[in-house]
Amino acid sequence: MGAEVQLGRRGFLTGAAAAVAAAGSTACAPSATVPPVQAVQEVAEVHEAGAQPVDSRPNILVIVTDDQPKYLAEALPKTRRWLVDQGVEFTSAHATTPLCCPSRSSIFSGRYAHNHGVRDNYLKLNLDQNTTFQRHLKDAGYRNGMFGKYLNEWRIKMPPEHFEDFAVLSPVGYVDGRFNRNGEIAKLPGYTTHHIRDFALEFVRQGTRDPRPWCAYVAPYGSHAPFTPEEQYADAPVSAWQGRPSVAETDKSDKPPYLRDAHTSLSRGRTVRREQARTLMSVDDTVGALHDELKATGQLDNTLVIFIGDNGYLWGDHGWGRKSVPYRPAYEVPFFLSWPAGGLASGTKDDRIVANIDVSATVLDAAGVTPSTPQDGRSVLGPDERDHLLLEFWRQGGDRRPPHSWASYVSKTEQYTEYYALQTGPAGVPVGSGRVVFREYYDLADDPYQLVNKLYGASPQDEQSWGIPGLVSRLAADRLS
Repeated sequence: MGAEVQLGRRGFLTGAAAAVAAAGSTACAPSATVPPVQAVQEVAEVHEAGAQPVDSRPNILVIVTDDQPKYLAEALPKTRRWLVDQGVEFTSAHATTPLCCPSRSSIFSGRYAHNHGVRDNYLKLNLDQNTTFQRHLKDAGYRNGMFGKYLNEWRIKMPPEHFEDFAVLSPVGYVDGRFNRNGEIAKLPGYTTHHIRDFALEFVRQGTRDPRPWCAYVAPYGSHAPFTPEEQYADAPVSAWQGRPSVAETDKSDKPPYLRDAHTSLSRGRTVRREQARTLMSVDDTVGALHDELKATGQLDNTLVIFIGDNGYLWGDHGWGRKSVPYRPAYEVPFFLSWPAGGLASGTKDDRIVANIDVSATVLDAAGVTPSTPQDGRSVLGPDERDHLLLEFWRQGGDRRPPHSWASYVSKTEQYTEYYALQTGPAGVPVGSGRVVFREYYDLADDPYQLVNKLYGASPQDEQSWGIPGLVSRLAADRLS
């Protein structure tokens, strides 16, 4: 990875100070040690009539899509022109729990689901809101906004904590949605992605009048089921798709029982892919509008933008047609970043193992904020590199549908998974014997589509030669960390 990707906050502060000096400004950019309140006071001293206040802290825009598979680039040309061609694409990005509410809680808190406690889609209240990046930014003097989907099953009368400007969509949907707009609840006719766009644009414009740096969390419903596109994209062309080898897999004797009984077809996978792409076209328009607004208002260079999917989706891989499973289309997600003033605008690919848990650490690193609560994630602005990642999922209590709860060790070259006799109890605490009911091991270098579970029929000597005992121990340790 090039040096420009490693710049980080310290390098940015130095560059920002030089830029201010070069411009002949009489106001000093606050250093990393300037308290937030003092920084805001300094920002208020505008050095030139009609000019924007100067503050070295970046604005932050986090865009989160819903159930977006990694490989739908054709639906996002505007997004990719901005955030990939003029930013950084993380090519090995993951959702540590491939399910909406746990993943979003990990984005907010920088923690694994076993640490933040939101183990399924109905446990949103388990997230301690004081562990979130929005809380830390608020305390540091940021103006926070939230627009779209918050956490699953969020009650519309509940304002999201630590956001002073918000428009929460609940229940989530594509057409004629109900929004809580700063305490006022109303049903707004039309396509919800457009309303989310307009709320976010208004918030961004406010940045030209408010001296504080801001953070906007923008979360449209695309590309979640029922995959309802807006009218103009209802019949938009989408390229043909011939499937992956994992879709054509016929011998699933080495797979867990729930996959042996799964029969989502290539035809169905093609339909879902096409409809997901069409919903994302409206998301792409929203991202393009945000880019144009930031550019028009002079805020583009010093805005850190992060785009990530909350989890992926299978299009018939191994016969499965949903998410929640330890297979790459479910846990691999798009993850893009751009920050021109921070040196991140050159169109770089970064192959480090990164994840949703890294979003919070990255945001706080850029803002110069040290979190007061522990985080499992790492800032991608620095050089830190992990050799593997923990993935985890819990079966919701009372839900008899597969899969079982599972945990997985995944690196660039191998993946080891254990399924457990566990489910979430009433308070979200796992209940059950915890007995391992099935195991999988894939050589991802030679078998990227996870076609051959090498543990099926393997001998103890085989397991020893593959290093399975060490992976068992490491996975157990990760689950307790």
